[in-house]
Amino acid sequence: MAEVLDQLAKELFAGNAKGVSELTRKALAEGCTPSEILNKGLIKGMGEVGVKFKANEIYVPEVLIAARAMKAGMAILKPKLEESGVKPVAKMIIGTVKGDLHDIGKNLVAMMMEGAGFEIIDLGIDVSADKFIQAIRDYKPQIVGMSALLTTTMIQMRESIKAIKEAGVRDNVKVMIGGAPLTQKFSDEIGADGYSPDAASAVDKAKELLGI
Repeated sequence: MAEVLDQLAKELFAGNAKGVSELTRKALAEGCTPSEILNKGLIKGMGEVGVKFKANEIYVPEVLIAARAMKAGMAILKPKLEESGVKPVAKMIIGTVKGDLHDIGKNLVAMMMEGAGFEIIDLGIDVSADKFIQAIRDYKPQIVGMSALLTTTMIQMRESIKAIKEAGVRDNVKVMIGGAPLTQKFSDEIGADGYSPDAASAVDKAKELLGI
């Protein structure tokens, strides 16, 4: 049983979507529980991707291919996880702020978070403060991720955090920011709870903020 899960993690790391699908089915047939397959197979493989990505041993294309393989496994596993009552680690909404149409960084973070067992609600690009507020009310996440790639749009993060506070929902969530021009200093200035310099570190930061 352990063998099939180890193989699953390896195939995911290699970005083999077909292999991941087959091994996920095989693991279920061999009697592995959905949560074992998730934690010891898919999350383990994606964790390795995160480690290598952080160390600059692999790059964005490899991460995207591994994430696609993860999705292939999750398509089979998700209904089984729901049936067995396995809950996600936490719920996160994520979006690129108003005026910014860049999404590669955001997508990478979303994939890494999903790979670590988070439920992700992706609001897309050009997300206004109102849209963030509405999503907090609708989905009741524990964490909100905001992304920006431009110095001209990163100021929208300040406006969005201010609006979330004024709407009375700021205490319900942790706000995490990321993007090329951002710094820890900027994060502190605008009242965010956390900042991550890259997608791999975002998972660690989110877990740290939520104490998990």
